[in-house]
Amino acid sequence: MKQVINIYEAKTHLSRLADEAAQGADIVIARAGKPIARLCRIQPKAKKRKLGILDGRFKIPEDFNAPLPDEVLAAFEGIG
Repeated sequence: MKQVINIYEAKTHLSRLADEAAQGADIVIARAGKPIARLCRIQPKAKKRKLGILDGRFKIPEDFNAPLPDEVLAAFEGIG
């Protein structure tokens, strides 16, 4: 839900407005009826993924990139 608050009221009730924004409210601060700022929740940064954590835990077969058998290829292509 978007609220429009004048700047005087925002200064007076900033703590309450910050709590509302933390709960997900989208608050627009206006001066003389014209929007000048928006107060919203900050999304936490996604955790950085560590590469190589499965290194050595499984083995890729030697024929992994070999052509598929004709019957399997035909099933993928919808033939037969």
